Amino acid sequence: MHQESKLNLSIVIPVYNEEQYLPRLFEDLIKYFNKKNIEIIIVDDGSFDKSTEIISSYIKNKNYNFNLKTLRLDINSGKGMALQTGIKHSYGEYILLQDADLELDMKDSNEMYQMIQNNNDIKCIFGSRYLSGKLKKNNYFFNNLVGKINSLIFNIFFSQSLSDVHCGLKILHRSVIEKINLTVNDFGIEIDLASQIVRNNFFIYEFGVSYYFRTKKQGKKITWIDGLKSFYYLIKARFFDNSVSTNLSILFSSFYMGYVGSYFGMGLGNTLFIIIFFIFGLIIGINFKILSSSLIFLSIYIGSFFGKGNGTTLSVLVFFIIGLYLARLLRKNYSSNYFKNLF
Repeated sequence: MHQESKLNLSIVIPVYNEEQYLPRLFEDLIKYFNKKNIEIIIVDDGSFDKSTEIISSYIKNKNYNFNLKTLRLDINSGKGMALQTGIKHSYGEYILLQDADLELDMKDSNEMYQMIQNNNDIKCIFGSRYLSGKLKKNNYFFNNLVGKINSLIFNIFFSQSLSDVHCGLKILHRSVIEKINLTVNDFGIEIDLASQIVRNNFFIYEFGVSYYFRTKKQGKKITWIDGLKSFYYLIKARFFDNSVSTNLSILFSSFYMGYVGSYFGMGLGNTLFIIIFFIFGLIIGINFKILSSSLIFLSIYIGSFFGKGNGTTLSVLVFFIIGLYLARLLRKNYSSNYFKNLF
């Protein structure tokens, strides 16, 4: 945290052509966050409607107690870039990420802020549109489905249990912000942020929020293309944005697990098993480094010498489970900083 700061909270709000929502947004900010120890950072992401003029008028009026400042990106650079810019210029102990389109209720934002500052053990809270019995308005089935599928894939990849990784409402302690390095410039920022938080061993709490979905006519920016791009960001965050040792382990384990799959089925079925076990290998490579992963492979290799026909298949499977157990035991016993890149 910046030593010169006495601010409790920084609210970072990216804005791109939101002229119809800004008056209500400022009303809500004054209603729920009108305190001197709070700063509001509006990042104008190259708006070409009247958003810039409206924001300027509020700065001149100064009928509020919080510290209001605006940052302007000359060209539309994406939500991710706007958030990165705002975060870099923030000074609060807590950073609240809030969309400007009023799909999410500012009242919920205030509740999340009260919750995190009253509990020192909580460093990160994500809003969730799928939890609790709060009011919701959403008639876009495909967007809803993609969001839930992405959350499921994220949970599988990162061993989490989040219900809504894409929700734009999040609050983080400064210690979390200082550990991560955001690089994604578009809507994939949500996956980039969540994956880095998990990698740095921060626990993500969730809080159910109200949700009022708006249509394209009402200014909705995200499209089905962004939904498909999110699958790319999930793959990138899990299988490429890793240390060299992890990437080597992923490559190694995926190939030997493909070898394990060759013991199952025949013809097309055999190919299907190889693909499935190859995917299992990717996940194993994430969780085990080279030496512990090699122990799994050695165990499988030994198992391949036992039995004949279906007996060999069963033997390989049993020795695979034994190898997993031994690898977990090895990793647990050698979890110090010196050995963690090996096991």
